[in-house]
Amino acid sequence: MDEKLYETIFKRKSFHLFLNVGKEKIKQEELKDIEEAFAHFEPLNREIKVKMRIVKEKETTCHRAAEYCLLLYSEHKDGYLRNIGYLGEQLDLYLVSKNIGTLWFGIGKVEEKEFEGLEYVIMIAIRKISDMSKYRKDMFKSKRKGLEEIWKGPVIEGVSDIVRFAPSACNSQPWLVENKETLDVYRYKKEGKRGIMPASAVSFYNRIDIGLFMCFLELCLKKNGIAFERKLFSDEGLPDELTLNAKYSLRK
Repeated sequence: MDEKLYETIFKRKSFHLFLNVGKEKIKQEELKDIEEAFAHFEPLNREIKVKMRIVKEKETTCHRAAEYCLLLYSEHKDGYLRNIGYLGEQLDLYLVSKNIGTLWFGIGKVEEKEFEGLEYVIMIAIRKISDMSKYRKDMFKSKRKGLEEIWKGPVIEGVSDIVRFAPSACNSQPWLVENKETLDVYRYKKEGKRGIMPASAVSFYNRIDIGLFMCFLELCLKKNGIAFERKLFSDEGLPDELTLNAKYSLRK
């Protein structure tokens, strides 16, 4: 994964509505660059086929004054949602580095629910941002769970305090890390807590969210010179409070 993406963590924000962001438009060569970049992002599982399509916002049910929507499709295999989240967050951060604002739009609908044999998973709405004041100025003022809520065991400076700012559906932040002999990453579901998401959608989107979180975690580890080996575990989306998704063995 490109370590340069780390710097955009502090700048990115979710544009829930693209208003007063300037008049500059995304150029065709920029769209080509996005396609090429996505093709080279590192997945969690190379055996899962994925595709991205770029369509105009009006071709979807997204009405947030975006220019385009990036539609993410995947082969339906074990871990495919986590994999899409991991790839999609690299895409998210890459776009921010190009001054293109983003919005993960989970409730968006598309006409083509299948593309080249793959099923539609989720979209990211995008628009060029020429007014830089619209980006986040102080990430630490963002509303997130306290460190003690998402991290158990010894903290890792420059990692533990940053990963909690990973984006998630309805800001649900469905993760918990236990630092013991390994860093164990769990999908965390607190009973009765789901925000405005329909109960039937929580497991689906939170499994994508874990991929976003792992992208943040690995960028932070690499930035701090911490090598690691990752072991993934199956997550079938069961409504358990804690579902182990990954173990990281760290090597400083």
